This record gives sequence, C-alpha cells and structure tokens, in this order.
Amino acid sequence: MWRLKIAESGNNPYIYSTNSYVGRQIWEFDPHANNPEELADVEEARQNFYKNRHQVKPCGDLLWRLQFLREKNFKQTIPQVKVKDGEEITNETATTALRRAAHFFSALQASDGHWPAESAGPLYFLPPFVMCLYITGHLNAVFTSEHRKEILRYLYNHQNEDGGWGIHIESDSSMLGTVYSYVCMRLLGLGPDDGQNNACARARKWILDHGGVTYVPSWGKNWLSILGVFEWSGVNPMPPEFWILPSYLPMHPAKMWCYCRLVYMPLSYLYGKRFVGPITPLIQQLREELHTQPYNQINWRKVRHLCAKEDLHYPHPLIQDVLWDSLYITTEPLLTRWPFNKLIREKALQATMKYIHYEDENSRYITIGCVEKPLCMLACWVEE
Repeated sequence: MWRLKIAESGNNPYIYSTNSYVGRQIWEFDPHANNPEELADVEEARQNFYKNRHQVKPCGDLLWRLQFLREKNFKQTIPQVKVKDGEEITNETATTALRRAAHFFSALQASDGHWPAESAGPLYFLPPFVMCLYITGHLNAVFTSEHRKEILRYLYNHQNEDGGWGIHIESDSSMLGTVYSYVCMRLLGLGPDDGQNNACARARKWILDHGGVTYVPSWGKNWLSILGVFEWSGVNPMPPEFWILPSYLPMHPAKMWCYCRLVYMPLSYLYGKRFVGPITPLIQQLREELHTQPYNQINWRKVRHLCAKEDLHYPHPLIQDVLWDSLYITTEPLLTRWPFNKLIREKALQATMKYIHYEDENSRYITIGCVEKPLCMLACWVEE
C-alpha cells in the first residue's frame, strides 16, 4: 500500500534538502500494510474513480486524504448546513459552513504546515522519464513492480473512450498524448495487445487511424528519434549554435520564455549529437507497430512538417516553414561537415552542455519543470 511521506528523505541517499525537506512529498510503498479496513477504503476509492473516470477526471487527491483523515482520527462534528433555493443566507449559516470547512481542511494540513497536492494533469510529464530510464538501462532499478503498476493504473484511468489520450486529463485525444502513453505502456512491459480494457490495442488503432506516428508533433518526433522509433532526418532542426549567438540578437534563447528555452536547450544538445538509444528488439517492434508503412521506406524529409489535426492548435506561418527548410537544407549539412563540425558544432555543443550543468546545479537537479528534467538527465548521460 502506498503512503505519502511529508518532510522526510524516505531513507534515500540521493535525496537531499537545504530546508529539512519542508514541503517535500514522497510516495512510498509499504509492503507490510495489513489493515483490512484501510486497504478496503483504498480499493473502493480506486474502483469508484475508474467507474466514473470519463465523467470526473481529476483524482481529487483521494488516497492521501484518506490517509491523513485516518491518521488524525478525524471526525466531522459540525453539522452540515443546507440552504434551499430562495432562502436567505444568514450570518450564522455562513459562519457555520465556514467553520465546518475550516475544521475539515485543518485535518488535511501536513505536519510541516503545507497542504499537499498532486502535480499532474498534463499527460506528457511521465512518459519521457520512462523513455529516458529505458535508454540509460535504469528502468528496472528506478521503477519497482509497484511503481510500474501505479504508472499503468494512471494511464488506464485517463485513457479516453476512443482509445487515445490527450495532452492533459481533460483533453480530447491527441497524437502526442496517445503516442507517449502507448510507448510508455510498451516500455513498462505490456505486449501490443495487453492492458486493462484492451488498452494497448485501442491506443495503437487510434494512432494508425490518424496517420501513424509521422503525424506526431515536434516534441514527439524528438523523443521518438532519441528512442530509435523515428529518424533525426524527419525532425526540423534545433541547432545548438543558437546558444553561442551574441545575446543582443532578437533570436537569442535568452529572449525566450524560460520554459521554452530550458526545454529546447537539452533538446538542441541531443539534436546536435543526433543521439539514438540502443535499438533493442522492443524498439524494432515499435517501429513496426506505429508506422503505416515499412520503416525503411519512409521518406523522412517529407514528414518533418506533418502534424495531426488534433495537435495543430495553430497553423504554421509560412515564414516558420521557410526558416526550418533553410536550416534543414543549407545550414545543417554545412555544420555537420568538416571543418565546421569541429570549429562551430563542437563549440556549440560544449557551450550548451555548460548551460545544462548550470541549470542542474542551480536548481539542485530539480530543474524548472517536468518536461526539461528527463532531457537534462539524458543529455548529461550522453555526455559522460
């Protein structure tokens, strides 16, 4: 059974803090939990959520709330106030309702003073971590069987009725969300037709019915290229040379929104390296499962601008495609050949890696967000 630990290291030597772990939330699996009533409450909450998952999609933090209320032996002693339509709301009625709410929420306050909450909603946070750990060979070391079980449960709970996933839990199905989730399930050990309620087969059908993974947007193309299910020649350029441009230029990354530049920073490093993970039998299977034509017959140059209509929130301006084509046709071939690959590309990669280390060290390896973290991890692993 999973329990939420507050302001503790969880006996993990790789977790450290400068403020005694205040505000730190860590879920730990307790294999010795044997309270039948507690286990029954958790299972009932899970079943109710799954049954109503298409109507109520946020989790409501049910599991840790059950844990906290049980640990504090909470009893609601203030009676519920009901106000009928048209009835005047008195000061006493409002005060009673507020006191009842305050009594309840005070029981949900953690021991260090904060109120926990799930950092979730977007469905593109977790799959890149799974891909990163698979590539580096640490998937089994980091994710135990119980971790895998919960990751898969999360994916099952948020699969849409049409078989796909959106970019967040309330979203209609998209190519990015569905490809990420399908690949995640396969890397975690499910077969192509496995999964609760036929999850994998339904997801694969959604992907193929919408054109296959060549229609995944740019983030998906990048991660699939890193994984080996796509080719870098099918990705629009992200030259690391942007990081050695003079800072006064309008296109310098320093002018970008922080989340944008800090995601594309490690991406540009991996693109500049053209890094590809090990091509395992599973990766070969994914190549067969997710494309609508044989992998070796795909014209990668022509798929660079493809994007499923479900993911195309704003059409590409002509100037954007012209810029990408210019980089692809003229700049990249030049920068990847001698002597420019030594004089410019190598210098750009070194400068980019310095920025990656700077971000890691100054954020104590937490980084600014979930999207950037696995990319920085992987870039550092590739460097070493």
